[in-house]
Amino acid sequence: MADNNNNQPENQLQIELSPEVAKGVYANLAIITHSSSDFILDFCTVLPGMPKSPVSSRIVMAPEHAKRLLQALQGNVMKYEQEFGKIKLPEEAQQGPRTIAPFGTGVNNKEN
Repeated sequence: MADNNNNQPENQLQIELSPEVAKGVYANLAIITHSSSDFILDFCTVLPGMPKSPVSSRIVMAPEHAKRLLQALQGNVMKYEQEFGKIKLPEEAQQGPRTIAPFGTGVNNKEN
C-alpha cells in the first residue's frame, strides 16, 4: 500500500486567480438578458458627467448556472444582513420612478 500524504481529494478543483483579475472591476450597473440557452450579464460603471458607459465585463452562463448564482447571491445577502444589518434600498416614492441610471440626469424636468 502506497503512503499518500496528500489529504486532498483526487478530483478537487483548483481555482487560479491572476493578479490582474484579483484587482476586480467596479460596476454599479448590470444589464441582464437571456435566450432559451444562455443568460448574459453585462457589467458597467456609470459615472456622472460621462455620457457613455462601456461594458467592462460580460458573463455568459447556462440557465442552470444562472439559477445557482441567484441562490448563492441570496444566501450571501442573507449572511451579510445577519452580520452587518439590513441593506436598505431607497423607496420608489422617495426616489421617483426607477431609471437605468444610478445618478440623476442633471436635467431639471420642471415646466416653466
